[in-house]
Amino acid sequence: MSVESKKSVLSAIVGNTIVMFAKFGVFLSTGSSAMLAEGIHSLADVMNQSLLYIGVIKSENHPDKEHSSGYGRERFIWSLISAVGIFFLGCGVTIYHGVESLLHPHEGHSVNMSVSIGVLIFALVVEGYVLYVAYAGLKKQAGTKPFFDFVQNEADPSSVAVLMEDAAACIGVIIAIISILLTHFTHQHYWDAIGSILIGILLGFVAFWLISRNRDLLIGKSIPDEEIERLKEILREKKFLGKIDHIRTEVIGADQYDIQVEIEFDERILSQTMDLNLKEKYESIQCYEDFEKYSLELAVQSMEKLTRTIDELEQEIQKELPNTKFIDIEPN
Repeated sequence: MSVESKKSVLSAIVGNTIVMFAKFGVFLSTGSSAMLAEGIHSLADVMNQSLLYIGVIKSENHPDKEHSSGYGRERFIWSLISAVGIFFLGCGVTIYHGVESLLHPHEGHSVNMSVSIGVLIFALVVEGYVLYVAYAGLKKQAGTKPFFDFVQNEADPSSVAVLMEDAAACIGVIIAIISILLTHFTHQHYWDAIGSILIGILLGFVAFWLISRNRDLLIGKSIPDEEIERLKEILREKKFLGKIDHIRTEVIGADQYDIQVEIEFDERILSQTMDLNLKEKYESIQCYEDFEKYSLELAVQSMEKLTRTIDELEQEIQKELPNTKFIDIEPN
């Protein structure tokens, strides 16, 4: 997933940087509020996607003494910062400028329609390609799972942020084109201001959605329901296991799960799987010292059997649920 995430984020940074300069260039020559909103939108995207890339890189750091479970949550932190940036820089500034322009209209520079629309169409093509790269990467990760459910509940937040931001960018470009055309043909400046406000509202929606998702991940989100059900199926298949007292799961990074299970073991059934020749041992006991020695051996064998059984069970769970990075099974 890291490779796909890096590809999506880097494509977004490069594409949006090119588009940002083109939009601001047109704004400087036209004074269009909608074009300024689009320029701010692209600037916000470049800055936020740079933060996402930092998160992807930092999340790959190996565990150390201070962070024994690794740095997987770095993605969530930087994705949250990115989403807050979209809200304040993208949504806040864009809406403010649109309202200001609506309340205090002013004459812009002479608008070159062919240049304005041409740049916006160019932006739509570039951002559409970046959107496709993000979509293709997430689609590959989703596999046979329903795409929108995967994006909402399981996908890497960095890739999701790129998908949402560039989807909003494409819609924003269409809004800007419509508002500029309406301003040109009706000679009413408020259409341009309304376009800016609509783009800001769109960014606000994206920001709130991303903030909510990353908040859930930072607080501690359980692994997907189907994964929990598969975990329970594995445990129920084992005859030596009884009542499941507690299952705690948490997403600790992109494709990284932490699973803790408290479960009752049926010692009688488990002991029947041990290779014990009790009759032979019984006949070899001649005194108390022999009995004590064998009792200690039997206790050690029992503990080794339990430990080995837990290790094998954990390995099976990690094989069936490959995203499991940490697992702890505690017998009751």
